[in-house]
Amino acid sequence: MQLEGKTAIVTGAASGFGEGIARAFASEGAHVMVADIDGDGAKAIAQDFGGIAFEVDVSNGASVQALADHAFETFDHLDILVNNAGITHLPQALEDVTEEDFDRVLAVNAKSVYLTARSLVPHFKDRGAGAILNVASTAGISPRPRLNWYNASKGWMITATKAMAVELAPHGVRVNAINPVAGETPLLKSFMGEDTPETRAKFLSTIPLGRFSTPKDMGAAATFLCSDAASMITGVALEVDGGRCI
Repeated sequence: MQLEGKTAIVTGAASGFGEGIARAFASEGAHVMVADIDGDGAKAIAQDFGGIAFEVDVSNGASVQALADHAFETFDHLDILVNNAGITHLPQALEDVTEEDFDRVLAVNAKSVYLTARSLVPHFKDRGAGAILNVASTAGISPRPRLNWYNASKGWMITATKAMAVELAPHGVRVNAINPVAGETPLLKSFMGEDTPETRAKFLSTIPLGRFSTPKDMGAAATFLCSDAASMITGVALEVDGGRCI
């Protein structure tokens, strides 16, 4: 029960890594708000473990503020924020990505971190405590070809994590990131372009441990980094990647 009594928001928690993190937090005693643009999906996941569901567009400031307001009304205070919601564009030459796709990737993967910080960091500062976890990617430090602007958005998130960590440390707020390798999530097909045995084999050949990551892997890493056991850890971007970045 590493998170017993803690309160947490996990964005993008209706599926994939976010779902794995939300379930892990709940199993470790946390009260979890499952936040996702898929409101019905969020409700289904939250009902499984007695959590709270909230439909949110993390790229929209008013929607994020509504999420924060609901969290404060529901929990009274917040201990943990996980910025997990993320999207990608399809693999293609960097000059062929449309402006619309570029704007969408940066809005969901980067702007959202700013928006949640704007709405929630003042609360953490007032309490003199809090843990923020950003779900970045191995793509942010070891980019794959043709996922150019997705790579860049995750590199931004890693730098933002370190910048936030050094600024918020005097206020008692820790900020870390995890860097997953490609996993069994709804985004996997988008990363690969097509889901075939050949494409999977090519991806797996770059991961020394020989398997994709799982939501449970991310849940375990996130639980540790957001727990009191990691009270001396901030500004870290932990690779949860089976050796991909070696």
